[in-house]
Amino acid sequence: MHFNYGAGPLIKSVWLIAIIFALIFAWSWYRDKRRLINGIWFNIAFYSMLLALGSTILNMENHILIVLFGVPFVLAIIAIGLVFALQSILLIWNAVIVWRRESHSLGNMLTLILGIGVLLIPWIDGWAGRLLPQPWFVFFNMVTDIVVLYLLFWFYNYLTVLVLYQFNRPKRNQRYVIVLGSGLINGGDVPPLLAQRVDRGIEFYQRQLRETGKAPILILSGGQGGNETRAEGVAMREYALQHGIPADHAIAEDQSINTLQNMLFSKKLMTFNDGKQPNAIFVTSNYHTLRAGMIARRAGLKADGIGSRTAKFFLPNAIIREYIAVFARHKWAHALTIASLLILGGLTVLFEYHVL
Repeated sequence: MHFNYGAGPLIKSVWLIAIIFALIFAWSWYRDKRRLINGIWFNIAFYSMLLALGSTILNMENHILIVLFGVPFVLAIIAIGLVFALQSILLIWNAVIVWRRESHSLGNMLTLILGIGVLLIPWIDGWAGRLLPQPWFVFFNMVTDIVVLYLLFWFYNYLTVLVLYQFNRPKRNQRYVIVLGSGLINGGDVPPLLAQRVDRGIEFYQRQLRETGKAPILILSGGQGGNETRAEGVAMREYALQHGIPADHAIAEDQSINTLQNMLFSKKLMTFNDGKQPNAIFVTSNYHTLRAGMIARRAGLKADGIGSRTAKFFLPNAIIREYIAVFARHKWAHALTIASLLILGGLTVLFEYHVL
């Protein structure tokens, strides 16, 4: 084994950067798991660590280690490249599956719209190249590149935090478990997606009771929709009772019509001792946990969430929909940032073509 000591200080610097940002991420994650900045700290630490590890292995010139770590890395790059190259086909394929199995709402057509958009990009680019003068064509490309890259950057960051949030493991010391509603079928029946949420809440209830002897109280939260014969909270409570939850351990919150009201109205049903908020968590579908956690923070509820499983074919549309909702909440800050980038890019184009 040979080690090139001349490269040592540089590799040590990369390791130091990775460790520093890993500590920053750990501190930020400990403070609040729902912050989008966690994704930035994690990715800097993660990719710095990959770079440091790769540099260390290459610098050691150990062929066994190079093959052991290099082959999976190359395979991962190839897999990512294939997904990127086939993204429009994969998106449209998913849209067809959703079209066959779910309602034909706009929220369930996002992968179809995105897939068609990806297919149209080369055509639009070619059309612009033929019709626009060179400076305007360069500006057009610059605008589209900035907007697309900006949206992709924040989507990747959002996806990072969403995945990390799935590793949330609340302590078995909860006083309340809030289960968020998602709509009834046939007027008043609990559908499979909502049943999975209640089942997840029941699972946590039973595990805490078994491990600590102290049972939490389930708050089944959801009001009555326009096409429903009863409130979601009432139907969910009935479902929980049928699956072994004692009546005095299940409360129906039957007035809320959105996630914010789920949190606010459930909070009102809690008992506060000496003004101190009791330990609580919420349960929702896995794709919804991060945004629901952000909404809980807005409601002044100190609660993190755990997620129930969702059918894999449904996840792409659901995640994109959640991302749009989170992105739109900070739309003015994003609009200002994009506008600033476009102004700087536009000035660069003008100077390059001696317009200014």
